[in-house]
Amino acid sequence: MRAREFIAEGESRGIQPDVAAALPATYVIPALKNQDPYRQYRFGVAIAAAKGQLDNNYSPVNNIPPYSPTSIWGENEVVVSYGADADTYIDAALKAIGLSPSDKKLISTKTSIEGPGVGIVSPVKPFKGYPR
Repeated sequence: MRAREFIAEGESRGIQPDVAAALPATYVIPALKNQDPYRQYRFGVAIAAAKGQLDNNYSPVNNIPPYSPTSIWGENEVVVSYGADADTYIDAALKAIGLSPSDKKLISTKTSIEGPGVGIVSPVKPFKGYPR
């Protein structure tokens, strides 16, 4: 089979009427370009937020924050690692793509520290085990 037999994008000027009739409600949003995956992701989150708000599931009592058009992270790459040598790998990767290790910014602590309200002692009393 030749490519021209199954690629007909240039010849088609829209969706065929019988195909359009068979589709469920289908919308095109020209202002939302598909070259920006982050914006597409945020649109999906906005749809979920709108559905929750309009279906009356949204309530400040449920601790659901209102939708924000941007993330607190922005479009920035975020790397989370429990490894002690994550800096080494991140620095090497940054250099490999022409960036500097100084382009990264640590926004947390190097180790995971539980917050003051988190219990770190097990509620189960330890025992020596069963007699053998």
